[in-house]
Amino acid sequence: MFSLLKINSNIRSIRRYWNVVRVLSTYGFDNVLELLGLADVAARGRRLFRRRTPDLSGFSSAERMRMALEELGPTFVKLGQILSTRPDIIPVTFVKEFEKLQDHVPSFSFDELRSQIEQELGASVEELFESISQDALAAASIAQVHRARLKSGEEVVVKVRRPGVVALVEADISALMALAQLAQRHVSGSEIYDPVSVVREFARTIRREMDFSREGHTIERFRDNFKSTPWMYFPHVHWSHTTRGVLTMEYIDGIKVSDLPALQNTGLDPRLIAHRGADAFLEMVLKHGFFHGDPHPGNVFILPDNKICLLDYGIVGRLDESISSFLTDIIVAIVNRDMDQVVSLLLFAGDISDSLDISSLKRDLGHFIDGYYEVPLKEIEVGRMLLEFIEIITLYNIRIQPDLMLLAKSLVIVEGMGRTLNPSFDMVEHVRPFMEKAIRRKMSPRHMVKDASTVLTSYLSLARNLPRDLKEIINRVNRNKFKIDLEHRGLDKFNADFDRSMNRLSSSLILSALIIGSSIIMQTEKGPQLLGFPVLAFMGYIVAGLLGLWLVYAIIRSGRM
Repeated sequence: MFSLLKINSNIRSIRRYWNVVRVLSTYGFDNVLELLGLADVAARGRRLFRRRTPDLSGFSSAERMRMALEELGPTFVKLGQILSTRPDIIPVTFVKEFEKLQDHVPSFSFDELRSQIEQELGASVEELFESISQDALAAASIAQVHRARLKSGEEVVVKVRRPGVVALVEADISALMALAQLAQRHVSGSEIYDPVSVVREFARTIRREMDFSREGHTIERFRDNFKSTPWMYFPHVHWSHTTRGVLTMEYIDGIKVSDLPALQNTGLDPRLIAHRGADAFLEMVLKHGFFHGDPHPGNVFILPDNKICLLDYGIVGRLDESISSFLTDIIVAIVNRDMDQVVSLLLFAGDISDSLDISSLKRDLGHFIDGYYEVPLKEIEVGRMLLEFIEIITLYNIRIQPDLMLLAKSLVIVEGMGRTLNPSFDMVEHVRPFMEKAIRRKMSPRHMVKDASTVLTSYLSLARNLPRDLKEIINRVNRNKFKIDLEHRGLDKFNADFDRSMNRLSSSLILSALIIGSSIIMQTEKGPQLLGFPVLAFMGYIVAGLLGLWLVYAIIRSGRM
């Protein structure tokens, strides 16, 4: 049974893989397929299915790729949304276009919803809920949300995973991984971007997003982090009605933070909300190292007494101690206009290429900082400044942590909300006390002793393992088992073209031999005769003619005369 399921899964993945190739070809990305060694495959598919390609002459490459992702469905839409936060991987034009990607999907039926809930929770909907609305509050590619009432009378929202989405996502991940591996093998310079690691990171992200029990635990972690902050509110999770595929939590009746007239009409204070929101987000980032990764206005509700409630915890960012330390150091170095320190930090923390032009990097970073030299602090948008800084270093193929990209995007959104609520909002004033605390903590004797202890432990571990590692290397050399693996990139296409050329040459030689042999036989009078000529010679000419026609057709079809 397990083998059958695995076979079905593999068939589904292969079918999805070819569908991805077909869509990319349809939207004019044959150049990409050629780089991956798939141009001939796409061309054969077009001839086989005679699919009409749409007129795409008025669209840019970024627009065509967005359209292709939308046609490929939910997983690829999610991939595009995540890539829109990664200007270190894709060009800025694609980033801006991918920001337009939205989950425009119809809601699934109430009968399917009922079946999903009963399958996940092991009881009928009537036993679980006093009532549940048949109309969805919201529908997305992964799940949809319905309002309901528990038997205890509590108002809740029920988030239910879309039927069949797990199998679809897994097939899409397999297809993406196959394409990423092709890119890593065929595309020169792809090691800088590491496409396989990008797909692995995406797979982890979307699998976490599909696990609603994980989202419930995330909500509780945020609540624990802000338990001493009375003006931050987090919805209660009803674990008796929650599984990996169903999340039931408290219904929040609040006002969207973007609805400024409603906030003012109910007596709430937009300026205070902006102040609290900025402090809460910076505390998540610089104190807890765990922040909400999608704080757009639709996910921020305001409750009485100017309380802030966040919704939708499917995307979160994590900053460990080393990343937080890097963020603090880089901001301090930028403020102090210390280009040598900025470059040193980038070289230490980022993945860099061997051809990095350090002098040009210093020059461009210097121009970047000079642009903010005389700008009043209250006019500086920290998020956009961080995005601009990231954009500069990505021009030099320096990769940094994905969570820093997510942080920069989230910071831009938070600043935008703050300026909407309070035109004189100043994020720098909010950042300063957190940075001062971080610097004091980093420079404290306790932290310095901890750092020294960590470094000493690492060196002791190295010293302890070094004799064993050297002995292993020497033993391998003595046993003639010391190997160095060399990988030749870009030779696969050359080998394929060479094999094709050799096959055509061999066919041409056979064709020539058939013609010459038939001509020699034609001069004899041996064997069966037809119209006074040897039958064997006629047969040779016929085979040679068919082989010649096939050879000409193959050459014309390849487009290479």
